[in-house]
Parts: sequence; structure tokens; C-alpha cells
Amino acid sequence: MPQFILRRLMQLVFVLFSITFITFIVGHLAPGDPVQALMGNKRDPKLYEQLRHQYGLDRPWYEQYAGYVFGVLQGDFGKSYRYAGRPVWDLIKQGVPVSASLGLAALALSVLLGIPIGVLASVRANGVFDRTAMAVMLTLFAVPSFVIAGVLQTLQVILYQNSLPNLPTSGWGKPENWVMPVLVLAAGTMGYLARLTRSSMISVLRQDYIRTAWAKGANARRVYMVHALRNALIPIVTVLGPSVAFVVIGSFVVENVFRVPGIGFVAVQAISTRDYPVIQSVALLLALIVAVMSLITDVLYSLLDPRIRTQ
Repeated sequence: MPQFILRRLMQLVFVLFSITFITFIVGHLAPGDPVQALMGNKRDPKLYEQLRHQYGLDRPWYEQYAGYVFGVLQGDFGKSYRYAGRPVWDLIKQGVPVSASLGLAALALSVLLGIPIGVLASVRANGVFDRTAMAVMLTLFAVPSFVIAGVLQTLQVILYQNSLPNLPTSGWGKPENWVMPVLVLAAGTMGYLARLTRSSMISVLRQDYIRTAWAKGANARRVYMVHALRNALIPIVTVLGPSVAFVVIGSFVVENVFRVPGIGFVAVQAISTRDYPVIQSVALLLALIVAVMSLITDVLYSLLDPRIRTQ
């Protein structure tokens, strides 16, 4: 296991280096001028050249890239174009806690509801509960998050117009601001987890060792929760690893619809203004978390299935 983790960490270095290069080249070749976008309608050649020099955009691309990588190794992610030279790390460290708290709350809700619904559906396969629950879960998974957000916001407006209890449709900082973003962010993952749990449980329940457990007189709770669910969790863990990574970064759509000041909101604003240092840093952060969560997922495999540990 230590050798496996060491190899994965070495691969991680290559992955992160590749991400920095790809995002830098894409930003360098993208149409548009970030300095001109920063200046807006102003046409001041002297100020234009001054800003290009200030942000190092007048240097060759390879010098810009080398400077960016050297800065990242020192913990310096550059300066934002949009926020008047403000360090990118200041923007990221303010947005990540918001996105992390929102995303982890949504993921916890997805797991606490999705997996039990999937288990119950598999136990009552092809019954009324199974068909109804899976239809609802499929709808939650299939409908885009911005559509669900729009429906919930419209509902809150109707409740407000009729002087009925309602939730705020945007903003952050109050407990009630959490409800709708968490529900929207959790909907798709919950639907997918429920359907994946059901199919995985049904497959496991058909195995010979489950029949043996029934033949030995094991009670239903032990068969379902110990013998079946533990092995059914392997594909679910595969999904949860990347899910944790992406919810830490936050949903770009949800954060922008509900005006949540997370890293997703900052990234979308950066894209609209060609703030390349912020875009590159968010992409690098996302790649780092995805790679780390993939490593943790592989380690969890060995805890769930001894056969994987032996191999």
C-alpha cells in the first residue's frame, strides 16, 4: 500500500503540471484581450501598455508560463486582472470555505437520502415503492440544476406574493439561505446514488453467498446491511470520490443562480472578464482535489473488499 500511494503521488505531480500547461496555453490562445476587457471603453495606449507590463503580458508566452509555475511552487498564484491586482489566493481562500460548506451539506443530504432509498427500492424490487421512487430519482437526476433552481425560485415568489412563508431566492449568510442551494445541488447526486445503489444491491442479492446466508438462517437486517450493502458500496464509493471533489469546488450554476459567493461564482466572473490567473488557479485546485479523492477512493476499495487488497 505505501508503494502504491507513493506511485500515485508521483503521478499527481505530472497531472498537475499538465493541467497548468493546458490551462495556460488555452488562456494564451483564447480570443480577446484581458487588458482591454479590464479597461472597458477607455482608449488610452499609454495606460494599456502600462497594464500589460504590470501583469507581465508583454513577455513571451514561455516566460509567462515559467513565471506562473515558479510562482505556484512558492504558493503565489498570481494577481487578478479583474480585481485591480488583488492576489488570486485571496479570492480562492474566501470562496473555497463557502463552496465546501455548501457542497458537503448537499453531498451529506444526497447520501443520507439516496442510499437508503436505493436499498429500500432493491428490497422491494418491481413493487410500487420501487417504481415510484425510481421515477422520482430519475427525474431529479435528469432535470438540469438550473431548471430545478428556477422552479424553486418561482415557487418562492408565488408564496411571497400570497403572503405565505417563503425562502430567500438569493444571498448568503443566513441559515435560510442554505435551503434552496443545498436542495438543488443535492438533487442530481441523490437521484444518481439512489439508482446506482438499487442496481448494485439487486446484483449483489443474486450472488451465491447471499443465498448461503439465507440458508443459514441469517436475519434480514444482517443479510441486507452486512452481507449485501458492504459489497454493493464499491461502485457507490467510485462515484462518491469525484463527487466530494466537485462539491468542494462548488456548483458553478447553483452558486451563480443563488448569488452564493463561492469559488464557482468567482470562476464564472473570471471567465466573463478573461481573468486568466483566477481561471488557471481554479482549474488547478479542481484537478488537485479530484486526484486526491481518487487516491482516497482506491484506498477505500481495500477496506470494503479484501480481494482488492490481496491483488
